[in-house]
Amino acid sequence: MKRIVFLTWIGSLALALTAFGAPQGKGGHGSARGGGARSAHVASRGGGGHAASMRAAPHRSAARSQHAIATHSRASNARSNRANTARAQSARTGRNRAVANTRSRERNLAPTNARNNRREARLQNQRAANANASINGRRNFAANRGRNMTLGRNAAVNRNRQNARVVNNWRNNRFRDSRYAAFYNYNRRWHDRGWWNNNYSTIVFALGGWWYWNAGYWYPAWGYGPGAYYPFDGPIYGYNNLTPDRIMVNVQVALQNNGYYTGPIDGSIGPQTREALAAFQADSGLAVTSAVDGPTLRTLGLT
Repeated sequence: MKRIVFLTWIGSLALALTAFGAPQGKGGHGSARGGGARSAHVASRGGGGHAASMRAAPHRSAARSQHAIATHSRASNARSNRANTARAQSARTGRNRAVANTRSRERNLAPTNARNNRREARLQNQRAANANASINGRRNFAANRGRNMTLGRNAAVNRNRQNARVVNNWRNNRFRDSRYAAFYNYNRRWHDRGWWNNNYSTIVFALGGWWYWNAGYWYPAWGYGPGAYYPFDGPIYGYNNLTPDRIMVNVQVALQNNGYYTGPIDGSIGPQTREALAAFQADSGLAVTSAVDGPTLRTLGLT
């Protein structure tokens, strides 16, 4: 815009100078007409150099104006070219800086991306391991269920064997082993409440009767209280400070998981629970006590 205004101003100046030179020529010409031959003579006598000089002056002024316009135009073009070159260089510099910044960010992000990739790989491995564990767990459950069903059939068969019958007498030589001393030496004992309290510090009510704690076993405290009921008359191996009823619940659950017991989980030492104990002990190569003894609990995985 500045260039256009400047060129317009230069053109106007040139026209003004041309107009300024034209009236002077016309005045001289009129003077020649008014003066007649004398003026013409004078002009002739004086020579044609001055008139020619006057006529040439406007042309030289216009030429100078055009030269000035051309010079200014060239200067403007040069300044414009320099400005364009500077802008192009600035644009290239900006692009180069943008590329450099991008590469720098990429180099800076490379370690972070590597850590993220390793973390994602670990997470994927963990998810795969969890999925495999879940699948294996379901497979193991199905396999164990099949084995338990087989054990249940074996238990049903073993219950009919002679050595799997419920045993109530622990006096034979097989129970002389120290592991079964509590059963081999067991005798029912009747005493009143005072005697039991004076001789044993731990007495609890469970399974319909009173039980006292002695040397790792629970025994029936016969005579401790009126109306006491003992469906099982014998020792119960104790562990983890559990009362007799809690121990029996755990035993029933373990026997059920192994396919030997199908009755209710009620903690009662009834005929069905004792039959399951006898079958499990026979299959496991243990002495058949039909009771809760130490070796049986260890084999069931409870102690």
